[in-house]
Amino acid sequence: MTSLQTTLDDIRVAFEKKAPPEAVAIIHAAAEKLRASGLLERTKRVGDAMPSFELNDSEGDATRSDELLGSGPIVLSFFRGFW
Repeated sequence: MTSLQTTLDDIRVAFEKKAPPEAVAIIHAAAEKLRASGLLERTKRVGDAMPSFELNDSEGDATRSDELLGSGPIVLSFFRGFW
C-alpha cells in the first residue's frame, strides 16, 4: 500500500512536469512565504487535541464538534480560494 505522502509527492511531481515553469515558481514562492511566516509552528499536529467548536454546514445550520464526535472521528477540511 502506498503512503499518502508518496501519493501526494507523485501528484506534485506530475503536476510540475506539465505546468508552466512560471506557475510552478509562483507556487513554490508562496509555499516558502508560508513556511517563513512561522505558520507551520502554530498549526495542530496529528494527535493534538482540538478545542470544541461550532461551524455552519453547507446549508447554514450550526454543527457542533462535540455532537459529531459522538458518531466517530471528524475530518475537517479547509478550502482556500476566492469565491
